[in-house]
Amino acid sequence: MEPIQSSSCGEGTALWGETSCPLKPIKGIYVTRHQHGIVSHLVAHSDEQAKCHNPSSFRSDVHDTEMHRGDMFFKCNLCPQAFADDASLIENNITHTAENSFKCKLCPQAFAYSSDLKDHNQIHNSLKPYKCRVCPQAFARSSHLKDHNRTHSDEKPYKCRLCPQAFTLKSYLKLHNRTHSGEKPYKCKLCSQAFARSAGLAHHKRSHSDEKPFRCKLCPRAFARKFHLIDHNRTHTGEKPYKCKLCHKAFARSSHLKDHNRTHNREKPYKCKLCPQAFALNSHLKLHNRIHSGEKPYKCKVCSQAFARSGSLAYHSQIHTGEKPFKCKLCPQVFARKCWLICHNRTHTGEKPYLCKLCPKAFSSRTSMSRHKRTHSGEKPYKCKMCFKAFSQNSHLKSHNRTHAGKETL
Repeated sequence: MEPIQSSSCGEGTALWGETSCPLKPIKGIYVTRHQHGIVSHLVAHSDEQAKCHNPSSFRSDVHDTEMHRGDMFFKCNLCPQAFADDASLIENNITHTAENSFKCKLCPQAFAYSSDLKDHNQIHNSLKPYKCRVCPQAFARSSHLKDHNRTHSDEKPYKCRLCPQAFTLKSYLKLHNRTHSGEKPYKCKLCSQAFARSAGLAHHKRSHSDEKPFRCKLCPRAFARKFHLIDHNRTHTGEKPYKCKLCHKAFARSSHLKDHNRTHNREKPYKCKLCPQAFALNSHLKLHNRIHSGEKPYKCKVCSQAFARSGSLAYHSQIHTGEKPFKCKLCPQVFARKCWLICHNRTHTGEKPYLCKLCPKAFSSRTSMSRHKRTHSGEKPYKCKMCFKAFSQNSHLKSHNRTHAGKETL
């Protein structure tokens, strides 16, 4: 076979078969008809492409991080794409130069390497010849087994050039690089949102369709995201793997632990725009905003009452049903609300976790402490509608109202 002269690589560069190089000439580079030849050839180009076009007198490591922070500095000459590492650039260049000549006979996929086609064929025949020696998992590709083995060895060979993080898989490093570049290639066709990961887009699409494919096996609930189902399953198992280092509390969700930690450092990052109040949790701010808006989206189906919180509606519904599902394990008492059971349990344990900051008193419930605080502040929020008197406790107002009722009967 006669070699095909490639005008794009300059005179004297012979490219065998169909493989031609569209990049600028580099003297003395020859490639074969095999794909690894074009890869070797492209490496030479990638070294040239990777040269810094903003040279600096600063130390090289400082220059790399400061001049290129957030910038993808391996740029393709043939398309707008840019990459954080030279290996990704080389792979991209292959898509411009190499014909995917190894085609699958069972599906439309094609590959640049015969070995990749061979591995792909095992997906169709369900063969998984590569077995892990440590656990029961098996794989269709040797490369997948190699990647899997790192989960046992904790080896992380793929290191980020811009921060100290390292990864077991090259694909994880590529995803991580997008946190530096800000690249979000997966765009929603129904709205303007874009995502760094295909999984992020897939999850987002369900917000348009209300699809909830992850179903609980123990109850009727379903979820749009797998990790929401995992969190939910802990309500059945009682598992609480996220433990506070400062107290004995444990949580089913990492987000709940994060929220709890703010009770220790008293951080309140969520500020109301209409009043001076601030909150440790965003959900608490949302609930608080309903005080200003008067919004009560949770309506009782039995009576006309509406509530700002779903929990308040759930508690209210038990008035109609008479249901008291929360049973004390130490005595016969039962309760309509879980929080009442928790408070009741403290009568058995003697626990008083709510401490007054102004005096030595302690209380078994938050409401008891709130009532006590009014003895220090002098606040009297419970006002009589028939006279000018006000009271620090609701029970005191109720007692007072009876004095008016008694006068009416006389």
